[in-house]
Amino acid sequence: MSEIPNKSEEQKVAEAEVEGFKKDLGPFVVAAETTRMAMVFTDPKEPGNPIIFANDSFLSLSGYERTEVLGQSLNFLMAAGGDSQAIKQIEAAFDGNSDSDPEVHLRRKDGSEFWASIFISPVRNERGAFVQHFVSFVDITKHMRAQTQAKMLIDELNHRVKNTLSTVQSIIWQAFRKSSDPQVIRKSIEDPLFALSRSHDLLTRENWESVGLLDLVKEALEPFGVADGRTERFVISGENIRLTPKAALALGIAFHELATNAVKFGAFSNETGSILIAWTIEPTPEADRLILHWKEKDGAPVTPPVRKGFGSQVIERGLAHELGGSVQLDYPADGLVCTINIPAP
Repeated sequence: MSEIPNKSEEQKVAEAEVEGFKKDLGPFVVAAETTRMAMVFTDPKEPGNPIIFANDSFLSLSGYERTEVLGQSLNFLMAAGGDSQAIKQIEAAFDGNSDSDPEVHLRRKDGSEFWASIFISPVRNERGAFVQHFVSFVDITKHMRAQTQAKMLIDELNHRVKNTLSTVQSIIWQAFRKSSDPQVIRKSIEDPLFALSRSHDLLTRENWESVGLLDLVKEALEPFGVADGRTERFVISGENIRLTPKAALALGIAFHELATNAVKFGAFSNETGSILIAWTIEPTPEADRLILHWKEKDGAPVTPPVRKGFGSQVIERGLAHELGGSVQLDYPADGLVCTINIPAP
């Protein structure tokens, strides 16, 4: 209860000092009152440099009434209890020992937060003593948010580039491991990279946020005739569920390898074969799983391979390594069946 009279007395003193400023500085104080820049005056003779004047722009920026501001130090605006480093920067600026202007995280009366660059200009008398501080605030919230967003984008880009390079490294390693023929190696590398490129293009069109599984299937299979005579030989069934960029890249390569195999040995090696691609989300006690089936029929007769080819290894290792999934390849005589089981998006 006793604090209210004391605070009122401080306010009266502050108002009297402001009246003195108006007489001494005249046009400057009038300009400070009407400028669009948020501004306060502080008293260096008192501990903490209390505020003794605040213009309307500052009150609008902070949301406080003038009576709630006078007598307070700038620290009362600090968000989340105050950043000790920012407080030290402000104190150094008040002492005239700072080479830069503090950029601090502040909080309005309503609890909303903002960033401001603070410009502190000490005023000295003829003896060199501080008699006044002019403090102005520039709202840099949009700038700080843009910086944060840019950093997030750079970090995300760095992560994605590393994932892509890891995939490329795996493709190259397997290509050299399977053959010493330069032409075979070149083909083994170029084809998956082409598939990777198409997935990249699709992700770019979607701002690298996510892509639809149906869109990904169509994009991956387009070079194999989806848009050029084989459309009726594909039966695609499933909702256009959204995939993460990582899942899209891995599945894009898998679809490309399966389609390549179908052209060489399976459903697309003759004029009658067809391919069914379908997927569902299945719940499990741990987490939901995306189960995708690639079933070929009426193509060339199928026999189990003596050894795993390059394509099957790309599919199995890629999905297991990148997505923590599993791939099962079955070879009934009527056509290859590939079952992909990965965590649901």
